[in-house]
Amino acid sequence: MKDIKLAVFDMAGTTVNEDNVVYKTVRQALAKWGVDVPLETVLEYGAGKEKYKAILDVLEATKAERDEEVDAKAVHSDFKEMLKEAYANLQVTPYDGVEQLFEILKSHGVKVVLNTGYDRKTAQSLLDKLGWEPGKQIDALITADDVVNGRPSSEMIDKAMEMFQIEGPEHVLKAGDSVIDIEEGKNANCGITVAVLSGAQTREQLETAEPTYILTSLDALAGVLYP
Repeated sequence: MKDIKLAVFDMAGTTVNEDNVVYKTVRQALAKWGVDVPLETVLEYGAGKEKYKAILDVLEATKAERDEEVDAKAVHSDFKEMLKEAYANLQVTPYDGVEQLFEILKSHGVKVVLNTGYDRKTAQSLLDKLGWEPGKQIDALITADDVVNGRPSSEMIDKAMEMFQIEGPEHVLKAGDSVIDIEEGKNANCGITVAVLSGAQTREQLETAEPTYILTSLDALAGVLYP
């Protein structure tokens, strides 16, 4: 087993259970502009991405079905307002075993970082609901707002490595619930990439990215790393 010093985890669908509310809201915002697509399509083309890019990619993938152009910026603007309302009453929880996993990793000297395609305001609202704070349950939060290029670029992982003076990417683990999470990890040359089935995409979809491991959920990871 590689000597892991930094573990970078996606949020929604990986560490945080928010019942796909963001992607459901993307779908609702698109529907408001006459683009009626199933949630599966939103997840297939948008999972794990910065949300404006997710909307652009869903529109691009489905453009053959429409006669008229749809303004992605207008959809994204509506999405942000709708999400604010959805989050106001949302109950979010960590997935089973996630907080214990963080503790185990920290006990082995591993830095625990959350990264996300959400903007900082959205990501922070999730942390607030969970009662998680950098310096306590996690060591840092890195969002789409903190980098120039979102996933699958390695920039968020690169930033985490720089933050904690991690010299080699072989000492980094990246885990997430979407193909783009795994692509991000591979673009950063992470020593281990882990896909989980608790969130956006299916085993068949995740297998296309060839992660090191595919786990039902994150609570199995400690047993893989420290058997």
